[in-house]
Amino acid sequence: MRFEFIADRDCQVKAFLKGQGISKSLLAKVKFKGGRIRVNGHEQNAVYLLKTGDRVMVDIPDEKPSDSLIPVKHDLTIVYEDDHFLIINKPYAYPSIPSVLHSNTIANFVKYYYMAQDYPNKQVHIVTRLDKDTSGLMLLAKHGYAHARMDKELQNKAVEKRYYALVSGSGNLPSEGDIIAPIARRDDSMITRHVHQSGKYAHTSYKVLKKYGDVYLIDIRLHTGRTHQIRVHLAHIGFPLLGDDLYGGRMDCGIGRQALHCYYLSFRDPFTGRLNSQQADLTDDFDSVIIDLQENK
Repeated sequence: MRFEFIADRDCQVKAFLKGQGISKSLLAKVKFKGGRIRVNGHEQNAVYLLKTGDRVMVDIPDEKPSDSLIPVKHDLTIVYEDDHFLIINKPYAYPSIPSVLHSNTIANFVKYYYMAQDYPNKQVHIVTRLDKDTSGLMLLAKHGYAHARMDKELQNKAVEKRYYALVSGSGNLPSEGDIIAPIARRDDSMITRHVHQSGKYAHTSYKVLKKYGDVYLIDIRLHTGRTHQIRVHLAHIGFPLLGDDLYGGRMDCGIGRQALHCYYLSFRDPFTGRLNSQQADLTDDFDSVIIDLQENK
């Protein structure tokens, strides 16, 4: 894949490309795995001295598929796709990546799709994961350079993700709020997290959209991306998600998984500068619970 830049200062090629998000490891792939660097049409190396205004062209070699990831045929609901990014509407009941317990995952499905399309880059790069039983929008990068650029956007908190959730607890949930509390893994579990001072900073915002008796439909925005963050934070304030038996959620409302759906995803495309915003409708099981709650209100 070819990328072109115009040098904005006098410096070595490698210093300039670092500013464009091309890491040392990616530059090594360019050097040793069939890539090429050209300046004003002439092949050069990474220490070549650029002048302001020079035209820099980088050919990044194609990525071979990982042998450890088995392709699995499965329909994907593709919301958006271009040369650099893929956004899918993930169904619940499927993990994002393989583990000892799971091999029927989104990563397996995407690899099959890439191979069926015979894309030049066949490695799967997941930018935003979702828990196994969380549905909604997932962002994937279609090559390592795009992944690196989006990791930088995530670090800069420039990727916006919004979720719908159904929660229930005792007392009244304020109409909106921010939950800022560190999250750590529990000492007695490889899976469960909790709020603990030893954990990493985590920030979740929410706004109540509807109330059905003691159940609330809320709109959530993630400011950080810790494992189980929404589930842990809502349980921490006494309002766990419906269907979330891991964190004390009610299991009598007709939904057999945590009532959590990523309905909105937005980021500024680092290659075009354009804002990319996508939305996904609620799943049938989530929608059905809301209808029942409305009827029984």
